[in-house]
Amino acid sequence: MVSALERLVVAHTLRLPAPAGPAGDGAAAARQFDVALMSVGFKLSARLLAELSGRSEETVVATAARTLDTVRVLVGDHVRHNVYFVDFPANVPDTADFWAECVAQALSADDTTRARTLAQLRAGRVNLLTLPAYGRYRHSYEEMAAAHDELIASAADRVTVLHPGASLDEEVTALYLALAGSVTPLGPEHLADLAVLAEHRADGPRPGAIPVRESRAVVNRALLRAGRDLFLDTVTDVLRLACALSDGDVTLRERTRFRAPSRPHRRALLAGLDAVVAANPAKLADVAAHREAWKRLGERLHPHEYPQWPHAAEVFAVARGERRVPTLAGRVEDVLGRDGAAGAAGLLADAAPGMLFRSLDRLLRSAADDKERDGVLAAAERAAPRVSGRLVLSLREHVQNRTGRGAPRRVFVNRTGGAWVTDDTRDPLPPAVADRLTALLDAETLRRLDVPERLLVDPAVLDVALPLSGRASAAGLGVLPRGSVSPVEGDLLRFFTYWKQAVQSTDHDLSALVLDEDYDAVTWLSYTSLATVEGVHSGDVTDARDGASEFIDLRLGAVRGSFIVPQVHVYSGERFDRVQESFFGFMLRDAGQEGRPFEPRTVRMKSDLRGPGRIALPLAFRRDEDGRWQARWLHLYLKGEPAENRVEGHLVTFGVLVRALVERTPLTVRHLTELMAAAGTPVTPWEGGTPPGEPVTFIGLERPDGLAPGSRVITPENLRDLIPA
Repeated sequence: MVSALERLVVAHTLRLPAPAGPAGDGAAAARQFDVALMSVGFKLSARLLAELSGRSEETVVATAARTLDTVRVLVGDHVRHNVYFVDFPANVPDTADFWAECVAQALSADDTTRARTLAQLRAGRVNLLTLPAYGRYRHSYEEMAAAHDELIASAADRVTVLHPGASLDEEVTALYLALAGSVTPLGPEHLADLAVLAEHRADGPRPGAIPVRESRAVVNRALLRAGRDLFLDTVTDVLRLACALSDGDVTLRERTRFRAPSRPHRRALLAGLDAVVAANPAKLADVAAHREAWKRLGERLHPHEYPQWPHAAEVFAVARGERRVPTLAGRVEDVLGRDGAAGAAGLLADAAPGMLFRSLDRLLRSAADDKERDGVLAAAERAAPRVSGRLVLSLREHVQNRTGRGAPRRVFVNRTGGAWVTDDTRDPLPPAVADRLTALLDAETLRRLDVPERLLVDPAVLDVALPLSGRASAAGLGVLPRGSVSPVEGDLLRFFTYWKQAVQSTDHDLSALVLDEDYDAVTWLSYTSLATVEGVHSGDVTDARDGASEFIDLRLGAVRGSFIVPQVHVYSGERFDRVQESFFGFMLRDAGQEGRPFEPRTVRMKSDLRGPGRIALPLAFRRDEDGRWQARWLHLYLKGEPAENRVEGHLVTFGVLVRALVERTPLTVRHLTELMAAAGTPVTPWEGGTPPGEPVTFIGLERPDGLAPGSRVITPENLRDLIPA
């Protein structure tokens, strides 16, 4: 378990906990460790190299083995990436010629295969999956590796630096408290990590607050098992905890099959419900949102057997319809019809400030005149101090996209990464209203910000979006939140995807769509189009029992469009969240670097694919007016079709969706640094070199080596810490 906890610390922080072991002369082993790390694009910081050199050789070797395993997973090098065409990217055939070759081989195979193929030819349509030569590797990984020259080192190859950490116990505790206290919802991978950490730290320091309900559920499960007090302030907190105890969905999106809890757990759940309702009977209004789940849970809890908790029994009476409780939404609609938008805003300001902020656009548009709009804004000003910082910033992002200058389309992205686009028929917010609301939100954000005495900022991080939405990012390496923009420099852009089926035969297909400046399709690369002017596809692999990889190689200078949209389709079998493993990434190479199809040193991003849809759009690439390419992060999972998804079937959808997302302006790190600068904080651009000798707050893509002790560091791994509570 020590190695598992250490793996979590390294993956989340890029810090290596101080190894437990005797002092000694480990200098030679530490240097060898550093060299081994460099082969996969990582490196020890100078301080970490020095610290390891003072440990015994046995300690360093054991630490190196564990760490190498961890970073290989981070970059996607823990599996063997084979390709269908052994010489890829060279000698990839024309699609039609390749298919004809597969048919010819089938006609020369055994009698059954030949007869089946002839019958398909007579019918005018051949199923490629019935051809013996199609979809399965024709050579071993070793044969593929032998066919490629060594990678030529380049100064542009990625180097990710590992820094020294505190003891494992201190690092695990700090990571647990950081994830539990995150003000933004965690993705499924990080939520699972929090569950592991909570089980090991439930008896330790207690989080000051757990703002996100899903995180609260997994921590409460660990606290309940440890016999400690729970974080419960709504009836839905108890429902989520019950789902966690049954290993169900704490997001409440999917139906949980409740198991009969143990008697101590049953008593804890009912006692928690009773306390919540006794403290605020209005919380019963939340039951209706999950009525069926409550009824099923009641069958397991038997509340009638515990008369000492009468308020808990009321929850199930409401769920069964035996007692009616007016909902806040219903009360708001009544007041809106009777007293107008200002009256509804006043009710929400007192009863549900967060709901007011989420409804503010509608209320402002519903106001009959300027006086009523002033009343709505006055209610928002009164409620602002009691609204979460994430919601304040989310509304600020919303307002800056409601000035009437944007595209006439609205894009919606839900918490699972699902997205859809529709016409924007709303009237724009009046400029004076937008300006007043913007000033209010900026002032409230600045009031909450932990403004440092000195701020050191890497300019490359300024266009990184703040992680405000539920699934704004994904687990992996080099991953940025949805909406972020980052430069892409290199001659060759290579996408890769890997998947391994769990139970069912599964075929995932990697594709890349090229769009022009009007978002219309120019061309694409996929298993149906193996070679174009832009580049080549590595070939379709349809059997992933032992894992499978596909690649696309693009020459950026040859791209005829303005956008490149890589995507992964579930053609058949298991979704991304059902397979044993699935991830996507991209590499950048200089012309002439050679190397195998997958070279970890050239990987710029590797992102786990664990969403519920059947089409994944991790990011898009855009060429700017100067001809330079930039990555725009999407993290989307589209529903797609039940089977046979492919790029040709979604050309218009992809164009419309990419346009709506690209033309939307996200709230970025730049916004917060500008607020801090306006408040008088000295902001110094970080251009490399030797960091200042005194402690600073550093915000950047990577932690510099040599920061003074006591410095606060914000990188993509903990970007959520920038968002005020």
